[in-house]
Amino acid sequence: MADRRQFSVSLVTPDGPAFEGDAEMIVVPGAAGEIGVLARHAPLIATLKAGSTRIHRGGGADVLEFATGPGFFQVLEDRAIALVDDAVEASQIDDARAREQLEAAQQELEAIDRGDSTADRWQVEQRVRHAENQLSVAGRG
Repeated sequence: MADRRQFSVSLVTPDGPAFEGDAEMIVVPGAAGEIGVLARHAPLIATLKAGSTRIHRGGGADVLEFATGPGFFQVLEDRAIALVDDAVEASQIDDARAREQLEAAQQELEAIDRGDSTADRWQVEQRVRHAENQLSVAGRG
């Protein structure tokens, strides 16, 4: 198989870059389904949902997987940038901690439904999605 051309990839959160470097391919969770991009891809702007972002750095087996939150994705000829609200590398996900976060967020949603909490429902729902996403990605890795 011929060598694939590499291009610049950035996975950026509000806390800074989770990944910056060259890659052969990036696969992101687009709002309408997964989007796979290689070098010299046509220009593209898309919204992202919470899911798995995979960066194929080269050599076939070298793949970094991240549990990522919602955000935006832009592709130019030799540059792809994913701006997401959070990114946790699959190997760094603490399964027990993610389960605790999920339970706590679900309990907070129940309290909101009962009228026992004035927390922002949307923010609590995002915490639920983030914990579920981490567990899903960790289960794959």
